[in-house]
Amino acid sequence: MGNRGRRRVWLVVAAMLFVVAALLMFTGQGEEPVMETPRVEFPRRMRAPERERAERRRTHVPAVPMDAGTPEPARPRDPLLAALPRGEGKTAVVIEANALRHSPIGELLLDCLMRDGGKRLDEFRKLSGVDPLQDLDRLVITDEGLLLSGNFGSAKFQELMGERVSMDYGEGARVYEPGDMTVTRPDGTTARGRSEAAVATWNNQLLVMGSSPDEVKAVVDRVEGRGPNEPPAISEGSTYGEMYGVLSVEHLARLLPPDQAALAQRIRDVAQHVELHVDASGDVAMVADVRGKNGEEVTDLGKTLGAALSVARIKAQAEGQKDLAQLLDFARVQPDGASFKLELAVPLDAIQQRLAFCKEERSTAEAAQH
Repeated sequence: MGNRGRRRVWLVVAAMLFVVAALLMFTGQGEEPVMETPRVEFPRRMRAPERERAERRRTHVPAVPMDAGTPEPARPRDPLLAALPRGEGKTAVVIEANALRHSPIGELLLDCLMRDGGKRLDEFRKLSGVDPLQDLDRLVITDEGLLLSGNFGSAKFQELMGERVSMDYGEGARVYEPGDMTVTRPDGTTARGRSEAAVATWNNQLLVMGSSPDEVKAVVDRVEGRGPNEPPAISEGSTYGEMYGVLSVEHLARLLPPDQAALAQRIRDVAQHVELHVDASGDVAMVADVRGKNGEEVTDLGKTLGAALSVARIKAQAEGQKDLAQLLDFARVQPDGASFKLELAVPLDAIQQRLAFCKEERSTAEAAQH
């Protein structure tokens, strides 16, 4: 994937990280929330329901063991985790779409999605054969492209990509090369276009999008046990929250504004690993765990970042940026030896008040259809 493609992927990651904050800031609608500072629970460890969820997802036994030199039989694995990139310095962020859909913030975002009465969502269902509210389980953003998992047994892949050159691959995959597409809309009209992305489908459970056929084949290889004998970018024990994963240090540095270029460079020099978790089961809370080799340098970096957040909060308060100031009220840095945790949160009450207009507009649009 080229630099332009990587920038687009990172923009998606950054947008998902701060989707709630962005919604609060750009809408300018709803009443100003007035409330006492609540207690926010941050995602710091795996809980019992998430452990059970991880166990249920161990559904695939690869025909080819990852290490053919050992006599032990292959163990069941989560095919999505197996599909992830391997090695250090990778970016792989998982969005638990199904869990998010059934969370309080998910209900609010659904109202915003359905402000047209659900017309565009219904058109997508008819066009693709996929209901994202029912069939989509997880979405993953990586340096290499996108991964989607779920129940795609009714998806119209052949109709959507019928003109592309395709081939069967491995145990249960089909790979589609970049090429022209003809889409028939629900109203019977057609539209032609060209997609530069290669696509692979695996056992009606995974949909892989990348920049080349070789790239998506490599993902299938990892799922089916032909990949490198390295652990996936995200371990099973780190699959907690409605969003989680790892970011490259470069991506974390790019989060900072241009006037913080010196701090961004310190992050590049000191940090080695960034693990992210977002909990949206109530208030929306994020924890980013930043690690490095030199404990003293990492501690100093955490203190510098904490000071920068404090300055930003004071500046937002002075300039009357109430939404940003409230977001930064929950921002803090917790040093811990060779790592530190960056925490950020938005209270659910604030989000509900800001997005109340979505539910009103959805009700109006649905009433107009009857």
